[in-house]
Amino acid sequence: MSRTKPQPKPRRRWRRWLIGVPLVLVLVTVLQVAALRFIDPPFSAFMAGRQVDAWAQRDFDFRIAYEWRDLDAMARHVPVALVAAEDQNFADHFGFDLKAIEKARANNERGRRVRGASTISQQTAKNLFLWSGRSWVRKGIEAWYTLLIEAMWPKRRILEVYANVAEFGDGVYGAQAAARSYFRKDAKRLGPAEAARLAAVLPSPKRYSAARPGPYVKRRTRAIERQMRHIGGAAYLRSLD
Repeated sequence: MSRTKPQPKPRRRWRRWLIGVPLVLVLVTVLQVAALRFIDPPFSAFMAGRQVDAWAQRDFDFRIAYEWRDLDAMARHVPVALVAAEDQNFADHFGFDLKAIEKARANNERGRRVRGASTISQQTAKNLFLWSGRSWVRKGIEAWYTLLIEAMWPKRRILEVYANVAEFGDGVYGAQAAARSYFRKDAKRLGPAEAARLAAVLPSPKRYSAARPGPYVKRRTRAIERQMRHIGGAAYLRSLD
């Protein structure tokens, strides 16, 4: 006579879920980041979100401008301009610039805002894997992905992906699409001033225009060019090897 197999107690089932679900999510994210160490992403979460927004607004003519370019297929001024504009400690930190975070916190307490607390690694994690918006949940997931890409990708790969998924205008993603859209040339042919102008619109590409730069973008472009020289120009990339 066969015995009925005892059913697991509800508390035990919940315990399995509480352990199993986080482990599965960790494994999925690790595999995501490991794969993109070698596979060039065909799109990012931000691109997908922007396209869905266009469809929701019944703008069926909207198209994402995106064309991948390896770092070696871009003018060296492009990644140098991004570092000079966004994260001058990129080569030295582990994904988080603690000094910049503390400076931002102190300025926010005084009622002032400061740019630059978010590193290129953090922005790559956010643009590639996450949604727009601000919440502690999203920031926590961003921090996890940032640690993963810093642990699993070399610095050159992080900078390469960022240069390809950063938004340089409404629906314009990556240096190649931006170069074609604003300068009618490939990213390989961009000069230092053009690369600096692209970097100058970050992180507000819908507010500022690389095609029609206003006074702020012009001033910031000149400042970025000075910082490009300060960090070593094209020779800076050798520090990432």
